[in-house]
Amino acid sequence: MPTENALKARSNTRCELCTSIDKLAVFPVPPTSDLSAQQCIYLCATCTAQINGETEIDVSHWRCLNDSMWSQEPAVQVMSYRLLHKLSAESWAQDALEMIYMEDDVKTWAEQGIAAAEREGPTRDSNGTELQDGDDVTLIKDLKVKGANFTAKQGTMVRGIALTDNPEHIEGKVNGTRIVLVSAYLKKA
Repeated sequence: MPTENALKARSNTRCELCTSIDKLAVFPVPPTSDLSAQQCIYLCATCTAQINGETEIDVSHWRCLNDSMWSQEPAVQVMSYRLLHKLSAESWAQDALEMIYMEDDVKTWAEQGIAAAEREGPTRDSNGTELQDGDDVTLIKDLKVKGANFTAKQGTMVRGIALTDNPEHIEGKVNGTRIVLVSAYLKKA
């Protein structure tokens, strides 16, 4: 409760991104947060649902970032930067990204979240096809297998793959040895 009270006071009981006063809640800024007021922001239900992917992004709603990006609070700057980056196909968002100013440590924090978000999601092969546990894949190039003293040849079929925590990697057996493979060098069979 102390974090929420601090955020209420800091935000004047308004959403720190769009200034709404409806259904406000504490939002820990990913990828890690100690749940302190310095690493959380106060958001309305609309902003929270769009950030969490529960509802579709409403581009016009996020025009509020033109104001919130100038906040003195690092956590608000971080979320504003990440959202502008996500909306960078919009010319106004691209313009805002070019104008935004953040201290180096705050920008590093903002970019960590972008990198984490890009790592999340489905594992895809070299053609962009989503891979699932148990799929069969084919190698699209020769790969030297470190520590096993052999080269996995292009065209080798890897049956019954297993996904890993990193969407860029899968596990599978090649020549009887269980190895980790980079999904960018695979094609779904």
